[in-house]
Amino acid sequence: MATRIRLQRHGRKNYPFYKIVVADSRAPRDGKFIERLGSYNPNTNPATIDLDFDRALYWINVGAQPSDTVRSILSKEGVLLMKHLQGGVRKGAFDEATAKAKFEAWLKDKKEGLASIKDKAIEAKKAEDKKRLEAEKEVNKAKAEALAEKRAEEAKAKAEAEAAARAEAEAAEAPAAEGATEEAPAEAEA
Repeated sequence: MATRIRLQRHGRKNYPFYKIVVADSRAPRDGKFIERLGSYNPNTNPATIDLDFDRALYWINVGAQPSDTVRSILSKEGVLLMKHLQGGVRKGAFDEATAKAKFEAWLKDKKEGLASIKDKAIEAKKAEDKKRLEAEKEVNKAKAEALAEKRAEEAKAKAEAEAAARAEAEAAEAPAAEGATEEAPAEAEA
């Protein structure tokens, strides 16, 4: 039986996630499988990979052929590197301790690289948020200035209307007062 390590698609339309499985090469993509090795979610940044390292290494060592995508995933997780290092140990190129040291150094470097990618993404998001906040502050400032200008114009128009109303009232009272003062001296003469 020819075994393949491949992906089984799950998830909804336009939002897939995958199970990494070992299956017979003749089985359908989402059909029967021998063993589930982990999962792969490409929707996150960076993609989330959950893999049973030891079982994946076992299946690679017994001859299971990974699909192209799974080969890339196994390479990123270090399974293929460990298989390569174990081959070097079997050939006598170096001992088990050296192989473990090389793998640990590679793993440490990989984790630092992922951490720097995540940090850059966080910094970029913070910079974008800050830029968006500044733009919003500018828009709010412009709106506040326009509102203050409009209120000042309304207050000025209202003050002018009140002054005009007072002037009319005073003008209306002034002739009445003049008429009253003219009548009073006339009454005094009589």
